[in-house]
Amino acid sequence: MDAASSVAEARAALTAAGQLPDAELDLAGVALQFARIDAPEADWRAAAAHLSDLARQTVTAAAADSQADAGDPLRRAELLASVLARFGYEGDETSYDDPANANLIRVTQRRRGLPVALGLLWLHIAEAAGWPAHGLDFPGHFLLGVEGRRGVVVVDPFHGGLVLEAPALRMLLKRIEGEQAELRPGVLASVGKRAVLLRLQNNIKLRRLHDGALDGALACTEDMLRLAPDAAALWREAAVMNQRLDRIGKALTCLDRFLALVPEGEAAARARAMATELRQRLN
Repeated sequence: MDAASSVAEARAALTAAGQLPDAELDLAGVALQFARIDAPEADWRAAAAHLSDLARQTVTAAAADSQADAGDPLRRAELLASVLARFGYEGDETSYDDPANANLIRVTQRRRGLPVALGLLWLHIAEAAGWPAHGLDFPGHFLLGVEGRRGVVVVDPFHGGLVLEAPALRMLLKRIEGEQAELRPGVLASVGKRAVLLRLQNNIKLRRLHDGALDGALACTEDMLRLAPDAAALWREAAVMNQRLDRIGKALTCLDRFLALVPEGEAAARARAMATELRQRLN
């Protein structure tokens, strides 16, 4: 299959995934489709086989661990960390901003990644073991919760599954948001699979914007919308990018979609004003 056909196939898969309920999404499988689009020359089938191997080894390890099987969340986190460590996975401290750190194919090849990319692998193998786990809405640094009968532990996938309790979480939040920041309701709220995938792709979008690659950032946003067609904020972003690229018709289409999702409020008023201005430019 040539690169163009591979990209088209991956985008069709994203569109199909966009029609599924969150719980039915294949987290790693969808991430591979995003990765295929970003790196069509890469061997995504080898990455898929590796993900299957990770899952099999986790199932074997879980079955042999009575504490984890009994529902001890700390032991579950330790076991998941040990499986990924066995394969050499770790956070990329030296080239953090390398776009490869947000591409799941490249992550499996390099055994390095961003917090959210490594967290996605954690969620993938936890699901294989039949253990509930979820991403957390922590700002600036992806964390996840591993559940058990005795509660939930918060782990940092970027640092080998380091377990973070309240004092460490507070320190991390201050490093990200400043000394005035304090733990507050919501920073440990669970997020769904779709939100994790969008957070992963957002890293690629932001890096392209930083590099001035507006066309590439827009393409990334459009792919995110295939998976999340009701993500109003993304429609707004796509409208602004199309406007900057002087694609007025497409910008108006994105604004119409945004307003269908958010018909009232200040954001809707701004979108209508923007649409009026763009239509005047067409006349």
